[in-house]
Amino acid sequence: MYAKIKFAISMAIFGSVGLFSEKTGLRSIELVFVRCLCASILLGTIWGISTLKTKQQREIAIPHREYLLALLCGVFLIVNWVFFFRSLEVMPITVAVSIYHLAPVIVLLLGSVIFKEKITKIGLVFFFVCFLGTLLVGGIHQHTTMAGFLSTGVLWAFAAAFFYALTSITGKGIKMLSPLLTTVIQTSLGVLLLMPLVDWSNFIHLTVENWFYILVTGFIHTGFVFYLFFSSLRELKAQTIAILVFVDPVVAILLDATILNYRPDVYQILGVFLVFVGISYSPKKERSYDSLHSS
Repeated sequence: MYAKIKFAISMAIFGSVGLFSEKTGLRSIELVFVRCLCASILLGTIWGISTLKTKQQREIAIPHREYLLALLCGVFLIVNWVFFFRSLEVMPITVAVSIYHLAPVIVLLLGSVIFKEKITKIGLVFFFVCFLGTLLVGGIHQHTTMAGFLSTGVLWAFAAAFFYALTSITGKGIKMLSPLLTTVIQTSLGVLLLMPLVDWSNFIHLTVENWFYILVTGFIHTGFVFYLFFSSLRELKAQTIAILVFVDPVVAILLDATILNYRPDVYQILGVFLVFVGISYSPKKERSYDSLHSS
């Protein structure tokens, strides 16, 4: 029960990251850089202390291939985060989150190509349900041209979901590295990759309130939440995880509607419903998020 509570709390906090990100005053590159830096500090410290206590890392020989996969997975993760927060800059949280959570369906499709996994007819039906839902929640009915629809930011959210799917698929090959160390490697890589791209002038005019939300997003939404997630993940059944991960988008949508006063029209509400009906079909092994870095 304790593990379920920790996992549910981590999902609920994940769900509020969109709201907090809007109040940081930072653009996607700078915000992801800060998240990576804060997570590396906090999770690196936790990993270091746990390693000194257990000495597990000294006793297990980790193949070099796993470190390379962790680095590749880290690249996909960072690109995923940048695209996701970019989508939040240009579209409502409800729309971005709904499209972003297509990732399990994309994993299913990529798995059929990369791993030759068979997709059933009902699987294809649910895919098209998700696709239709994405078009509706993205507001395709509000535009007279496809160019107008694509300019809303839907491509950013879809690209984020695509790279999240790549992150999940790549993470499948990591068997021996601990999830905590894997995440430290990935966030540390993010610091190195994003540092040359950061516009430091964006930090000059930030208020105390902005810094509060920045540090919460970095240390709580990224570092602390990942710690809660990883410390409870292995104690839960895949079916339990598959249900609890929905706490994330539900919280995000509720906060968007209640605090930011976003009001989707009837077609977008139908679209949200269709998206979640579609992703609810995704196999539990895919929705267990072996390497969850959703937001």
